Amino acid sequence: MADLTAALQFLQRLIQTPSLPGQEEAMAALVLAEMRTLGYDEAWMDEAGNVIGLIRGRGEVPALMFNTHLDHVDPGDPATWPAYGQPYSGAVHEGKVWGRGASDIKGPLAAQVHGVARLLQAGERPPGDVYVSAVVQEEVGGLGARLLAQTLKDTVAYVVIGEPSSNELRRGHRGRTELVVHVVGRAVHASAPERGVNPLFVLANFLQRLPSLEMALHDELGYSSVAPTLIRTDQSSANVIPGEAWLTLDWRNIPGESNEDAQNKVHPLLTDSLIEGAIGEILLAATDRVSFTGYERAMQSDNPAYSLGADHPAVRAAEQVLAEGLGREIPTKLWRFATDGGHFARVGMTVIGFGPGDERVVHTVNEHIDLDEWTEALHANAILAQRWLAFK
Repeated sequence: MADLTAALQFLQRLIQTPSLPGQEEAMAALVLAEMRTLGYDEAWMDEAGNVIGLIRGRGEVPALMFNTHLDHVDPGDPATWPAYGQPYSGAVHEGKVWGRGASDIKGPLAAQVHGVARLLQAGERPPGDVYVSAVVQEEVGGLGARLLAQTLKDTVAYVVIGEPSSNELRRGHRGRTELVVHVVGRAVHASAPERGVNPLFVLANFLQRLPSLEMALHDELGYSSVAPTLIRTDQSSANVIPGEAWLTLDWRNIPGESNEDAQNKVHPLLTDSLIEGAIGEILLAATDRVSFTGYERAMQSDNPAYSLGADHPAVRAAEQVLAEGLGREIPTKLWRFATDGGHFARVGMTVIGFGPGDERVVHTVNEHIDLDEWTEALHANAILAQRWLAFK
Protein backbone atom coordinates (compact mmCIF):
# COMPACT_ATOMS: atom_id res chain seq x y z
CA MET A 1 0.00 0.00 0.00
CA ALA A 2 2.89 2.33 0.74
CA ASP A 3 4.10 2.29 -2.85
CA LEU A 4 0.56 3.09 -4.10
CA THR A 5 0.31 6.04 -1.73
CA ALA A 6 3.69 7.35 -2.88
CA ALA A 7 2.68 6.92 -6.52
CA LEU A 8 -0.57 8.84 -5.99
CA GLN A 9 1.24 11.65 -4.19
CA PHE A 10 3.68 11.81 -7.11
CA LEU A 11 0.79 12.05 -9.58
CA GLN A 12 -0.75 14.88 -7.58
CA ARG A 13 2.55 16.78 -7.50
CA LEU A 14 2.83 16.37 -11.27
CA ILE A 15 -0.62 17.87 -11.83
CA GLN A 16 0.16 20.69 -9.39
CA THR A 17 3.26 21.58 -11.45
CA PRO A 18 2.37 23.65 -14.55
CA SER A 19 4.38 22.51 -17.57
CA LEU A 20 3.26 24.19 -20.76
CA PRO A 21 5.44 23.49 -23.83
CA GLY A 22 8.80 25.20 -23.38
CA GLN A 23 8.17 25.60 -19.64
CA GLU A 24 8.74 22.04 -18.43
CA GLU A 25 11.84 22.67 -16.27
CA ALA A 26 10.17 22.20 -12.87
CA MET A 27 8.30 19.16 -14.15
CA ALA A 28 11.51 17.60 -15.50
CA ALA A 29 13.27 18.14 -12.17
CA LEU A 30 10.36 16.51 -10.33
CA VAL A 31 10.40 13.40 -12.55
CA LEU A 32 14.20 13.11 -12.40
CA ALA A 33 14.20 13.31 -8.60
CA GLU A 34 11.45 10.66 -8.37
CA MET A 35 13.38 8.22 -10.54
CA ARG A 36 16.44 8.62 -8.35
CA THR A 37 14.38 8.19 -5.18
CA LEU A 38 12.86 4.98 -6.58
CA GLY A 39 16.31 3.53 -7.23
CA TYR A 40 16.62 3.60 -11.01
CA ASP A 41 20.13 2.47 -11.97
CA GLU A 42 20.61 5.67 -13.96
CA ALA A 43 18.49 8.79 -14.39
CA TRP A 44 19.50 11.84 -16.38
CA MET A 45 18.31 14.80 -18.41
CA ASP A 46 19.47 15.19 -22.02
CA GLU A 47 20.27 18.39 -23.90
CA ALA A 48 16.63 19.06 -24.79
CA GLY A 49 15.37 18.54 -21.24
CA ASN A 50 14.01 15.03 -21.80
CA VAL A 51 14.18 12.91 -18.65
CA ILE A 52 15.38 9.32 -19.07
CA GLY A 53 15.61 6.60 -16.45
CA LEU A 54 17.23 3.19 -16.91
CA ILE A 55 16.72 -0.10 -15.10
CA ARG A 56 19.36 -2.56 -16.26
CA GLY A 57 18.17 -5.99 -17.33
CA ARG A 58 19.67 -9.42 -17.68
CA GLY A 59 20.60 -8.97 -21.32
CA GLU A 60 18.31 -11.76 -22.56
CA VAL A 61 16.06 -9.64 -24.82
CA PRO A 62 16.34 -6.29 -26.66
CA ALA A 63 15.93 -3.02 -24.80
CA LEU A 64 12.45 -1.63 -24.16
CA MET A 65 11.37 1.97 -23.57
CA PHE A 66 8.27 3.33 -21.87
CA ASN A 67 7.51 6.85 -23.08
CA THR A 68 5.29 9.77 -22.15
CA HIS A 69 5.80 13.54 -22.21
CA LEU A 70 6.25 16.40 -19.75
CA ASP A 71 4.07 19.11 -21.30
CA HIS A 72 0.33 19.74 -21.38
CA VAL A 73 -2.06 22.06 -23.22
CA ASP A 74 -3.27 25.37 -21.84
CA PRO A 75 -5.92 24.85 -19.14
CA GLY A 76 -7.85 27.98 -20.14
CA ASP A 77 -9.98 29.94 -17.69
CA PRO A 78 -10.04 28.20 -14.27
CA ALA A 79 -13.58 29.53 -13.77
CA THR A 80 -14.80 27.09 -16.42
CA TRP A 81 -13.47 24.08 -14.50
CA PRO A 82 -15.49 22.28 -11.79
CA ALA A 83 -15.00 23.75 -8.34
CA TYR A 84 -13.83 20.36 -7.03
CA GLY A 85 -11.33 19.88 -9.86
CA GLN A 86 -9.39 23.03 -10.65
CA PRO A 87 -6.72 22.69 -13.37
CA TYR A 88 -3.69 22.49 -11.08
CA SER A 89 -5.34 21.01 -8.00
CA GLY A 90 -4.67 17.30 -8.38
CA ALA A 91 -7.77 16.88 -6.23
CA VAL A 92 -9.28 13.45 -5.58
CA HIS A 93 -13.05 13.52 -6.00
CA GLU A 94 -15.41 10.55 -6.35
CA GLY A 95 -12.61 8.10 -7.14
CA LYS A 96 -10.94 10.30 -9.76
CA VAL A 97 -7.92 12.60 -9.80
CA TRP A 98 -8.69 15.93 -11.43
CA GLY A 99 -6.65 18.54 -13.25
CA ARG A 100 -4.95 19.48 -16.49
CA GLY A 101 -2.80 16.58 -17.58
CA ALA A 102 -4.52 14.01 -15.37
CA SER A 103 -5.08 11.80 -18.43
CA ASP A 104 -2.82 13.60 -20.92
CA ILE A 105 -0.35 12.74 -19.67
CA LYS A 106 0.67 12.99 -16.05
CA GLY A 107 -1.45 10.03 -14.97
CA PRO A 108 0.17 7.70 -17.52
CA LEU A 109 3.60 9.20 -16.74
CA ALA A 110 3.27 8.45 -13.02
CA ALA A 111 2.00 4.96 -13.86
CA GLN A 112 5.10 4.30 -15.98
CA VAL A 113 7.66 5.78 -13.57
CA HIS A 114 6.25 3.94 -10.55
CA GLY A 115 4.95 0.87 -12.38
CA VAL A 116 8.31 -0.09 -13.85
CA ALA A 117 10.03 0.67 -10.53
CA ARG A 118 7.92 -2.06 -8.90
CA LEU A 119 10.41 -4.54 -10.33
CA LEU A 120 13.16 -2.99 -8.19
CA GLN A 121 10.93 -2.97 -5.13
CA ALA A 122 10.31 -6.69 -5.67
CA GLY A 123 14.04 -7.37 -6.07
CA GLU A 124 13.60 -8.37 -9.71
CA ARG A 125 15.51 -7.55 -12.87
CA PRO A 126 13.77 -7.36 -16.27
CA PRO A 127 14.97 -9.66 -19.05
CA GLY A 128 16.37 -6.68 -20.95
CA ASP A 129 17.24 -3.06 -20.24
CA VAL A 130 14.17 -0.91 -19.58
CA TYR A 131 14.15 2.83 -20.23
CA VAL A 132 11.45 5.19 -18.98
CA SER A 133 11.39 8.55 -20.74
CA ALA A 134 9.38 11.76 -20.46
CA VAL A 135 9.99 14.17 -23.31
CA VAL A 136 9.50 17.88 -23.92
CA GLN A 137 7.09 19.60 -26.29
CA GLU A 138 5.01 16.67 -27.48
CA GLU A 139 1.98 18.94 -27.70
CA VAL A 140 3.66 21.21 -30.26
CA GLY A 141 5.29 18.81 -32.68
CA GLY A 142 7.52 16.43 -30.75
CA LEU A 143 10.77 18.33 -30.22
CA GLY A 144 11.95 15.96 -27.49
CA ALA A 145 10.83 12.75 -29.19
CA ARG A 146 12.62 13.64 -32.43
CA LEU A 147 15.89 14.01 -30.54
CA LEU A 148 15.33 10.91 -28.40
CA ALA A 149 14.49 8.80 -31.45
CA GLN A 150 17.84 9.66 -32.99
CA THR A 151 19.71 9.21 -29.70
CA LEU A 152 18.30 5.76 -28.89
CA LYS A 153 17.53 4.30 -32.32
CA ASP A 154 20.47 1.89 -32.08
CA THR A 155 19.77 1.04 -28.42
CA VAL A 156 16.01 0.63 -28.01
CA ALA A 157 14.04 -1.83 -30.15
CA TYR A 158 10.56 -1.66 -28.58
CA VAL A 159 8.45 1.20 -27.21
CA VAL A 160 5.30 1.50 -25.09
CA ILE A 161 3.63 4.88 -25.64
CA GLY A 162 1.60 5.81 -22.58
CA GLU A 163 -1.00 8.04 -24.20
CA PRO A 164 -4.49 7.44 -22.77
CA SER A 165 -6.11 4.27 -24.11
CA SER A 166 -8.37 3.28 -21.17
CA ASN A 167 -5.90 0.47 -20.43
CA GLU A 168 -6.44 -1.08 -23.85
CA LEU A 169 -3.70 -1.74 -26.36
CA ARG A 170 -3.13 0.51 -29.37
CA ARG A 171 -1.16 -0.50 -32.44
CA GLY A 172 -1.06 2.62 -34.59
CA HIS A 173 -2.63 5.87 -35.72
CA ARG A 174 -2.88 8.24 -38.64
CA GLY A 175 -0.23 10.92 -38.90
CA ARG A 176 -0.47 14.67 -39.27
CA THR A 177 1.12 16.93 -41.86
CA GLU A 178 0.58 20.69 -41.87
CA LEU A 179 0.53 22.14 -45.38
CA VAL A 180 0.36 25.80 -46.33
CA VAL A 181 -1.18 27.10 -49.55
CA HIS A 182 0.71 30.31 -50.34
CA VAL A 183 -0.69 32.64 -53.00
CA VAL A 184 0.92 35.86 -54.28
CA GLY A 185 -1.21 38.45 -56.03
CA ARG A 186 -0.89 42.25 -56.20
CA ALA A 187 -1.92 44.61 -53.42
CA VAL A 188 -3.90 47.76 -54.22
CA HIS A 189 -6.30 50.19 -52.58
CA ALA A 190 -9.63 48.45 -52.05
CA SER A 191 -11.45 51.27 -53.83
CA ALA A 192 -9.89 50.15 -57.13
CA PRO A 193 -9.90 46.32 -57.00
CA GLU A 194 -9.53 46.03 -60.79
CA ARG A 195 -5.95 47.28 -60.50
CA GLY A 196 -4.90 44.42 -58.25
CA VAL A 197 -4.79 40.64 -58.14
CA ASN A 198 -6.65 39.42 -55.07
CA PRO A 199 -5.17 36.18 -53.69
CA LEU A 200 -8.32 35.55 -51.68
CA PHE A 201 -10.19 34.75 -54.88
CA VAL A 202 -7.61 32.04 -55.56
CA LEU A 203 -8.15 30.61 -52.11
CA ALA A 204 -11.92 30.75 -52.65
CA ASN A 205 -11.52 28.75 -55.87
CA PHE A 206 -9.20 26.31 -54.11
CA LEU A 207 -11.55 25.76 -51.17
CA GLN A 208 -14.41 24.97 -53.53
CA ARG A 209 -12.31 22.29 -55.22
CA LEU A 210 -10.81 20.78 -52.05
CA PRO A 211 -13.78 18.51 -51.13
CA SER A 212 -13.45 16.76 -54.50
CA LEU A 213 -9.91 15.57 -53.75
CA GLU A 214 -9.60 11.79 -53.87
CA MET A 215 -8.02 10.60 -50.63
CA ALA A 216 -5.91 7.51 -49.98
CA LEU A 217 -7.49 4.61 -48.08
CA HIS A 218 -6.04 2.33 -45.40
CA ASP A 219 -7.87 -0.93 -44.71
CA GLU A 220 -8.05 -0.22 -40.96
CA LEU A 221 -7.36 3.48 -40.42
CA GLY A 222 -9.73 4.57 -43.15
CA TYR A 223 -9.19 7.50 -45.47
CA SER A 224 -6.67 10.25 -45.15
CA SER A 225 -8.40 13.56 -44.52
CA VAL A 226 -7.69 17.21 -45.14
CA ALA A 227 -9.25 20.17 -43.33
CA PRO A 228 -8.65 23.89 -43.98
CA THR A 229 -8.08 25.54 -40.61
CA LEU A 230 -6.45 28.99 -40.79
CA ILE A 231 -6.32 31.88 -43.28
CA ARG A 232 -4.08 34.93 -43.00
CA THR A 233 -2.91 37.70 -45.29
CA ASP A 234 -0.08 40.21 -45.33
CA GLN A 235 -2.50 42.97 -44.38
CA SER A 236 -3.96 44.34 -41.15
CA SER A 237 -5.91 47.13 -42.89
CA ALA A 238 -9.44 46.41 -44.06
CA ASN A 239 -9.24 48.88 -46.95
CA VAL A 240 -6.32 47.21 -48.74
CA ILE A 241 -6.51 44.21 -51.07
CA PRO A 242 -3.79 41.89 -49.81
CA GLY A 243 -0.77 41.01 -51.87
CA GLU A 244 -0.25 37.57 -50.27
CA ALA A 245 -2.44 35.03 -48.54
CA TRP A 246 -1.78 31.79 -46.69
CA LEU A 247 -4.18 28.92 -46.04
CA THR A 248 -3.29 26.19 -43.54
CA LEU A 249 -4.35 22.61 -44.27
CA ASP A 250 -4.43 19.94 -41.56
CA TRP A 251 -3.66 16.72 -43.46
CA ARG A 252 -4.16 13.42 -41.60
CA ASN A 253 -2.16 10.84 -43.53
CA ILE A 254 -2.16 7.06 -43.49
CA PRO A 255 0.94 4.84 -43.22
CA GLY A 256 3.00 4.94 -46.39
CA GLU A 257 1.71 8.36 -47.41
CA SER A 258 4.55 10.89 -47.28
CA ASN A 259 4.58 14.65 -46.91
CA GLU A 260 5.54 14.89 -50.57
CA ASP A 261 2.58 12.70 -51.53
CA ALA A 262 0.24 15.16 -49.82
CA GLN A 263 1.89 18.17 -51.47
CA ASN A 264 1.76 16.55 -54.90
CA LYS A 265 -1.90 15.66 -54.50
CA VAL A 266 -2.94 19.20 -53.57
CA HIS A 267 -0.78 21.05 -56.11
CA PRO A 268 -3.01 20.44 -59.18
CA LEU A 269 -5.98 21.91 -57.30
CA LEU A 270 -4.02 25.08 -56.70
CA THR A 271 -2.91 25.28 -60.32
CA ASP A 272 -6.53 25.01 -61.47
CA SER A 273 -7.56 27.69 -58.95
CA LEU A 274 -5.15 30.44 -60.02
CA ILE A 275 -6.44 33.64 -61.60
CA GLU A 276 -4.55 35.83 -64.06
CA GLY A 277 -1.55 37.48 -62.45
CA ALA A 278 -1.43 35.20 -59.39
CA ILE A 279 1.14 32.55 -58.53
CA GLY A 280 1.03 29.93 -55.82
CA GLU A 281 2.87 27.12 -54.06
CA ILE A 282 2.18 24.32 -51.59
CA LEU A 283 4.57 24.42 -48.63
CA LEU A 284 5.25 22.02 -45.81
CA ALA A 285 4.95 24.09 -42.66
CA ALA A 286 8.03 24.32 -40.50
CA THR A 287 8.91 25.99 -37.25
CA ASP A 288 11.87 26.59 -34.97
CA ARG A 289 11.37 25.21 -31.48
CA VAL A 290 13.49 25.96 -28.41
CA SER A 291 13.34 23.94 -25.21
CA PHE A 292 13.78 25.28 -21.68
CA THR A 293 17.42 24.14 -21.83
CA GLY A 294 18.11 26.26 -24.91
CA TYR A 295 18.16 23.29 -27.27
CA GLU A 296 16.89 24.50 -30.64
CA ARG A 297 15.69 22.58 -33.67
CA ALA A 298 14.07 23.50 -36.97
CA MET A 299 11.18 21.05 -37.42
CA GLN A 300 8.82 20.21 -40.20
CA SER A 301 5.23 20.25 -38.99
CA ASP A 302 4.66 16.55 -39.41
CA ASN A 303 3.90 13.61 -37.19
CA PRO A 304 4.31 10.25 -38.92
CA ALA A 305 1.59 7.65 -39.18
CA TYR A 306 2.35 4.07 -38.20
CA SER A 307 0.53 0.79 -37.70
CA LEU A 308 1.24 -2.78 -36.67
CA GLY A 309 -0.92 -5.64 -37.89
CA ALA A 310 -3.32 -7.29 -35.46
CA ASP A 311 -1.28 -10.47 -35.82
CA HIS A 312 2.10 -8.81 -35.28
CA PRO A 313 4.10 -10.88 -32.75
CA ALA A 314 4.68 -7.87 -30.49
CA VAL A 315 0.95 -7.11 -30.40
CA ARG A 316 -0.03 -10.71 -29.76
CA ALA A 317 2.57 -11.05 -26.99
CA ALA A 318 1.38 -7.86 -25.26
CA GLU A 319 -2.23 -9.07 -25.44
CA GLN A 320 -1.28 -12.42 -23.90
CA VAL A 321 0.86 -11.21 -21.01
CA LEU A 322 -1.59 -8.44 -20.05
CA ALA A 323 -4.60 -10.74 -20.26
CA GLU A 324 -2.87 -13.30 -18.02
CA GLY A 325 -1.55 -10.69 -15.60
CA LEU A 326 -4.73 -8.60 -15.33
CA GLY A 327 -7.19 -11.47 -15.57
CA ARG A 328 -9.30 -9.97 -18.35
CA GLU A 329 -9.46 -9.65 -22.11
CA ILE A 330 -7.35 -6.83 -23.55
CA PRO A 331 -8.99 -5.07 -26.52
CA THR A 332 -6.60 -3.82 -29.19
CA LYS A 333 -7.52 -0.83 -31.34
CA LEU A 334 -6.05 2.14 -33.22
CA TRP A 335 -5.78 5.68 -31.87
CA ARG A 336 -7.79 8.46 -33.54
CA PHE A 337 -5.10 11.02 -32.72
CA ALA A 338 -1.38 11.19 -33.47
CA THR A 339 1.32 10.56 -30.83
CA ASP A 340 5.10 10.69 -30.49
CA GLY A 341 5.00 7.00 -31.38
CA GLY A 342 5.29 7.95 -35.05
CA HIS A 343 8.72 9.50 -34.48
CA PHE A 344 9.99 6.30 -32.87
CA ALA A 345 8.42 4.06 -35.49
CA ARG A 346 10.03 6.14 -38.24
CA VAL A 347 13.53 5.15 -37.04
CA GLY A 348 12.65 1.46 -36.89
CA MET A 349 11.41 0.91 -33.34
CA THR A 350 8.39 -1.38 -32.78
CA VAL A 351 5.73 0.72 -31.06
CA ILE A 352 2.59 -0.21 -29.13
CA GLY A 353 0.38 1.99 -26.99
CA PHE A 354 -0.98 1.40 -23.51
CA GLY A 355 -2.04 3.93 -20.90
CA PRO A 356 -4.76 4.80 -18.40
CA GLY A 357 -7.10 7.67 -19.09
CA ASP A 358 -10.13 8.48 -21.21
CA GLU A 359 -9.26 10.26 -24.47
CA ARG A 360 -12.71 11.89 -24.47
CA VAL A 361 -11.82 14.13 -21.51
CA VAL A 362 -8.32 15.18 -22.54
CA HIS A 363 -7.88 18.84 -23.50
CA THR A 364 -11.22 19.62 -21.80
CA VAL A 365 -12.18 21.35 -18.54
CA ASN A 366 -13.36 18.00 -17.19
CA GLU A 367 -10.00 16.27 -17.44
CA HIS A 368 -9.54 13.56 -14.82
CA ILE A 369 -8.29 10.01 -14.44
CA ASP A 370 -10.09 7.14 -12.76
CA LEU A 371 -8.12 5.87 -9.76
CA ASP A 372 -9.00 2.21 -10.24
CA GLU A 373 -7.94 2.34 -13.88
CA TRP A 374 -4.75 4.19 -13.01
CA THR A 375 -3.94 1.66 -10.26
CA GLU A 376 -4.39 -1.17 -12.75
CA ALA A 377 -1.98 0.59 -15.11
CA LEU A 378 0.75 0.56 -12.46
CA HIS A 379 0.49 -3.22 -12.34
CA ALA A 380 0.18 -3.52 -16.12
CA ASN A 381 3.37 -1.54 -16.77
CA ALA A 382 5.29 -3.81 -14.40
CA ILE A 383 3.93 -6.80 -16.32
CA LEU A 384 4.98 -5.36 -19.67
CA ALA A 385 8.46 -4.49 -18.36
CA GLN A 386 9.02 -8.00 -17.03
CA ARG A 387 7.17 -10.26 -19.45
CA TRP A 388 6.34 -8.63 -22.80
CA LEU A 389 9.58 -9.30 -24.65
CA ALA A 390 10.23 -12.56 -22.81
CA PHE A 391 6.91 -14.05 -23.91
CA LYS A 392 7.22 -17.09 -26.20
